[in-house]
Order: sequence, then C-alpha cells, then structure tokens
Amino acid sequence: MWMMKIVALGFLLAVHAAVDKKKLVVDKKPADAPVAKKISEQANTLADKSAGLAFNLYQTMAKDKKIENILVSPVVVASSLGLVNLGGKASTAAQAKAVLSVDKLSDDHMHSGLAELLNEVSNSTARNVTWKIGNRLYGPSSISFTDDFVKNSKKHYNYEHSKINFRDKRSALKSINEWAAQTTDGKLPEVTSDVEKTDGALIVNAMFFKPHWDEKFHHKMVDNRGFMVTRSFTVSVPMMHRTGLYNYFEDEVNTLQILEMPLAHKLSSMILIMPYHVEPLERVEKLLTREQVKTWIGKFTKRAVAVSLPKVSLEVSHDLQKHLGDLGLTEAIDKSKADLSKISGKKDLYLASMFHAAALEWDTDGNPFDSDIYGREELRAPKLFYADHPFVFLIKDNKTDSILFIGRLVRPKGDKMRDEL
Repeated sequence: MWMMKIVALGFLLAVHAAVDKKKLVVDKKPADAPVAKKISEQANTLADKSAGLAFNLYQTMAKDKKIENILVSPVVVASSLGLVNLGGKASTAAQAKAVLSVDKLSDDHMHSGLAELLNEVSNSTARNVTWKIGNRLYGPSSISFTDDFVKNSKKHYNYEHSKINFRDKRSALKSINEWAAQTTDGKLPEVTSDVEKTDGALIVNAMFFKPHWDEKFHHKMVDNRGFMVTRSFTVSVPMMHRTGLYNYFEDEVNTLQILEMPLAHKLSSMILIMPYHVEPLERVEKLLTREQVKTWIGKFTKRAVAVSLPKVSLEVSHDLQKHLGDLGLTEAIDKSKADLSKISGKKDLYLASMFHAAALEWDTDGNPFDSDIYGREELRAPKLFYADHPFVFLIKDNKTDSILFIGRLVRPKGDKMRDEL
C-alpha cells in the first residue's frame, strides 16, 4: 500500500511539474505570435516634435482671452502643417517644417513619418477608443487642384478636397458644418458660424474622440453636482465617481494635483492637472512645459484615489491660423507672400483659415473593474480628486510618447445654479 502511495505521489508531482513547465512555455510568446510593430525612426521623430508643438501651441492659445475651453490634437495639427509643406514652395514650405521643428528632416521623411504616426495613434481597434477624424481642404471655386497634390495629400494625410463658393455664404457654411457633422456621426454639429476671409483656402479638421477607460465608472454612480467656473459662477453637471489605484502626485509647492487615468489596453492615458482651489488657470499654464510634465510623471506613485469627473461632452472649434502664425507660419497665411503653387499650379492661393474642431466625450464606459480590489488594504483612505473646477488635461500615447490631445476644461455645458449666498 505504501508503495502505491509513493507511486501515486510521484505521478502527481510529475503532473504538477509538467503543468508548471507548460505554464512557463505559455507565458512566453510563441514564435509565430504577432509582435507589436515598432514605428520607424521618422515616425518617432515626428512623435517627439509634435509633442513639443503641443505645448508651444497651447501656450499661444492660452494667451487669447477670448478662448475658454481648449481642445487641440497636436498630431492632427502636425499633419496640417505637413499639408502646407506639401502644397508650398520655398520659404512658405520651409516655415511649416520650422514650426514643427523638423528643418533637418527631408520632406519625404516628414510626410511618411507623419502618415505613419497618425495611422498608429488613431487606430481605434488597437487602442479601443473611438476616434473619428475628417480632414478637408476647401479651395475657392476659381482654382483647380493639381493631380499630384490631390494624390499625395490623400496618401499621407487622408485629405479630401472640395471647391466652395462663398458668394452664397450661408450655403457654404452649411456645407462645411454638414460635412463635419457627418464625419463625426453628429457629435460635432458646427465648425464655424462665419468665415471672415472668403478668398483663400480653408483647412478643416473635424474630430470626435471618446476614451474607453481601462476601468469603467459605474453607470449608476452619476449624480448632478456643481462645477465652479469661477468663485461666483457655478453650472450644474453630471459627475461620475469611482475609486481605484492610479498614478498620482501632489505638487504641494505649486498646490496642484496630477492624476493619470489609463485608457483601454493601456496604450494611452489621460493626465489631469488641477489646482487645489478654484482659480483662473494662468498660474497653472505658466508651469505647463514639456519638461515640467515629465517631472510630474517621474514623481507618480500608485495609490488609492477617489475620482470625481464631469460626465460631459466638450465641443470646441479653433481657427488656428493666427496662433500658428504666432509660432512662425507667417507666409502661408499672408495673401501677398504665400506660395502654395503646388496645390493649384499657380501662385494664386493663401491659407485664409485653419479650422480645428473636435468633440470630446467623457462617459462611464470602460473595461470591467476588479471588484476584489475593494477589499484590499491599499484602497483605504484614498486621496480625493474632485474635478469640480477648471483643470488642464493631456491625452498621451504611451507607445509613441506623442500627445493625442491637449486642452483645458473651464466652462462645461450646464445650467447656471442659483447663488447659495
């Protein structure tokens, strides 16, 4: 009997060893498993340069007192600069590269790198987010687009082309807005209500972005709260709540909270930068440099955070012509100096407007969360991140280190709440 027990025990040990060995093999990627494709050196360069553009452009826009909410996709702006280079000659084309800080890169490498980067980061299936992007160049009815420009702008930047007659301005605006709404499944109903300069070309970007959280908010944990636009003006917004383990840093010197919330598949994440108290964002924005954000990220620790975030839809349209002009794109937007002759074959065109319109939707949707986490010791005494006043945010791609969006929420949509005093 004892011999049989020994044999049986030996068999069980052998089975366990085989299973453990099998586990070790399974844990490794099989030789024929798909390997995550690395992006090219050019695409890496453009990811880096577009991230630099993100902060330069944001700082320029933040100085404009007429702008409240900001929502910009630097990689899409970079592709618009690529389009200007593609259609321009001489110094007009060179300025587009200079704004993007890629003067030393050949035109071909810039175009192929930008195309690869944009295709990589906007792959909704891989990243499990909703990101619809439409790009269109409108030209006056008097011009003709060259075949080479149409082919190459479609190839690299997925641009559509259209002639538009502003003699009937109402119909022209309706056409632009209807195209944008159709492109974004109705999420972006209007790009602009007016166009001041109607004798040039218009670049129009229309986008809808909806993050899919790595861990969802519970749809029943949503209630109406006050969002304090200023100390004396509050609007009612639905607020969603959840507690989880997040990368978090409290900058006590600058009285800021910085929180990172991963998006699905963890290939991208949202970083929120919020002052302790209600205040204009100028002080925070003066701190907002690429180096400072890297410093904050380097100080992240994973800890329990109780997050309350507005469940809102942010629809913003910016005409970036002036802001990019401030960064050095001066010739393309000047009727007397622009040389965009690769677009039409003639030196008869300038860039009248660059409309960059986007809708961003914060919702509860995301991957199921691990309910067992709520019994863990580390989730006790969480930090409170209660986003009920203006804050800055970034949506960062973790594979390429590019910035997908940069913006600020100052005034969400909502009814004014009655004064408490």
